[in-house]
Amino acid sequence: MAYLDQIPLNIVILACLTLGLAPFLPEPHIWEKLKMLAAGNLAKPIDIFDFLMHAAPFALLMAKLLRAALAKG
Repeated sequence: MAYLDQIPLNIVILACLTLGLAPFLPEPHIWEKLKMLAAGNLAKPIDIFDFLMHAAPFALLMAKLLRAALAKG
């Protein structure tokens, strides 16, 4: 967990806003992949890989925020 603590929070937020949401138009790519997942259409390996790549910054952000909340409490 020391690696997680060494990553600055502002860098993680920047990654969420860029890699996590890109391309922005016509809709954020992660949103498109989440809709595919909900509809059951996320079946091709390239789509699953793409979903994981766009979701990784958000997972990292959640892990950092959860770790910070647990450290305070």
